[in-house]
Amino acid sequence: MFGDLMGMMGKLKETQEKVEATKKRLDTVLIDESSSDGLLKITLTANRTLKSIEIDDSLLEDKEQLEDYLILTLNKAIEKATKVNETEIAAVAKEGMPNIPGMDLFK
Repeated sequence: MFGDLMGMMGKLKETQEKVEATKKRLDTVLIDESSSDGLLKITLTANRTLKSIEIDDSLLEDKEQLEDYLILTLNKAIEKATKVNETEIAAVAKEGMPNIPGMDLFK
């Protein structure tokens, strides 16, 4: 009984380490998003850290338009990065979870 428990605890610790390693790796995964007309380009990591913003000069003439572009494009980039992040973390966590009846947390 205790051997099983110790084995599960070891596996959970190993999984936690793999999740942390995956989080570090996701700092290097870049997500690019552009406005539909290409006037604004955003790059962020899969951990949702902003890396770069490229703004076409034509957008600098209209503050409200630039703000709208930033909001829309940033939200799309964050949504993409979140999906990548959650998928990667869930895959690592599910792979390392011990098989405990009734505890299927990651379907």
